[in-house]
Amino acid sequence: MRRRDFLLGTGAVAAAGLAFRPSPTRAAERGPIRIGFFIPLTGTFAQPGRDVTDGFMLFWDEVGHQVAGRKIEVIVEDDEGVAATSLTKVRRLVEREKVHTVAGAIPSTSAYAVIPYMEQQRMPTLFPATAPDDLTQRRPARWVVRTTFATSQATHPLGDYAYQVLGLRRVAILGMDFSFGWESAGGFQRVFEDLGGRIVQRIWTPLNTQDYAPYLTTLKKDIDGIFAVYSAGQAQRFLRQWSAHGLKGKGALVGAGTTTDESILPGMADEPLGVFTSMMYSAALDTEANRRFVTAFERKHGRATSLFAEEGYTGARFYYEAFKALNGDVEDKERLLQTLRRVEIPDAPRGPMRMDDMGNPDLNIYIRKVERVGGKLENVVVKTYPLVSQFWTYKKEDYLKQPLYDRSYPPCRSCE
Repeated sequence: MRRRDFLLGTGAVAAAGLAFRPSPTRAAERGPIRIGFFIPLTGTFAQPGRDVTDGFMLFWDEVGHQVAGRKIEVIVEDDEGVAATSLTKVRRLVEREKVHTVAGAIPSTSAYAVIPYMEQQRMPTLFPATAPDDLTQRRPARWVVRTTFATSQATHPLGDYAYQVLGLRRVAILGMDFSFGWESAGGFQRVFEDLGGRIVQRIWTPLNTQDYAPYLTTLKKDIDGIFAVYSAGQAQRFLRQWSAHGLKGKGALVGAGTTTDESILPGMADEPLGVFTSMMYSAALDTEANRRFVTAFERKHGRATSLFAEEGYTGARFYYEAFKALNGDVEDKERLLQTLRRVEIPDAPRGPMRMDDMGNPDLNIYIRKVERVGGKLENVVVKTYPLVSQFWTYKKEDYLKQPLYDRSYPPCRSCE
C-alpha cells in the first residue's frame, strides 16, 4: 500500500472576524495544520479517488499552501476503497501522524467503517465525496461533516422535472444493485409517484454486469421513459448497449448524475446525447468560479474535470474558510467542529452552499441535458433547483420516520 506525503509551503494570511491576528512568528511556533486524507488511489475506486485528491490539492496550491500564517500539511493514505483498510489508515493518521482533522472516503462502506473510531477519538472529520443518505439522516455522527450531497438529495428534483416538465407518466427503473443505486432510484421514485407518476418496472443489475441485453430486452414496451443509475465504466457500457439495442429516441432516458459524469463523456460517441440527469455540479456551469476551476484543473492535470474533482476542491475550500475563521487555532477540536458546521460558501464552482443542522449542505441541484458544444459532449444545465435540502420539500421530522430508501423501499406498487 502506497503512502504519499504532501508537505506544503508556508506564508501568512490574515484571518477575518476575530479580535486579534497572530503574528507570523506565533503562527510558525504552532507548527503546520495537519490534515489526514484517506482515499482510494488503487483498486475499483482509483479514478474517482484520484480526481478527489487532485481537486483537493489544487485548492491548496491556489492559496499558497497556507492559512492564517500556518503551513498546511496533507498526509495522503491509499485505502483502496476497502473498509478494513480505511480504518487501519485512519488509525495511523490519528495515532501516528497526529493530524488535527481527517478527510476522505468514497464508498459508503469506508465512511461507516471509520465513524465509530472518529467518534471515540473526538476527531473532526470531513467527508467530501461519500453520499449515503443515513450518514446525515437516521445515523448522524456528531464529529462528521459532509460537504458533498446525500444520494437522494440529487434525484428528488429529477422526479419533479420528469413529471412536471418532461411529461413522463410510466417509467421503468434500471440501476446498480447496491446502496447508491437504491437511494438514487428511491429519491426519484418517491417524488415522481407523489406527483401521480407510476414506476411500472424496477430492475437491479449486478455491479459486475458486462452485458445489459438480458435486462434491456425485458423492458416494457408501453413506458414513457427509463430512469437509470450507473457510474464510471458501467455507465459507458449501459449507454452504449442502450443505444445499440435501438432504445435511443424511443422514450426519455433520465438518470442520476453519475450516469453522464464528465469523466466518462470524452470516451463516448453520440450515445449520451439527449440524456437528462440531475446533480449538484456540471462542468458546463457558466459562472466565474466554475470557469476558473475548470481552466485550472484541466491546465494542471491535462484531463477533464468531474464531479469528484469539484468535491475535492470544495472540500479543501471548506477547510480553508473554517481555519481562517479560527485564525488557525485548530487545536481546540470542539471549536473546529462547530466552525466547520457553520461554514457557508456563496461561490463554490458548484454554486452556493450552506450547512443544515444535520451536517449536510443545502445546495443547488441542476437538471442537465447532454449536448454537443464546440464538438464536445457537455452536461448543459437546463434547470436549477436552488438550495435543495436533503429532505426535499418534506418536513424533516416526517421524512426521518420513513425507512431508508433501499432495494425494496419505496415498494413498487405499480410494477406489472
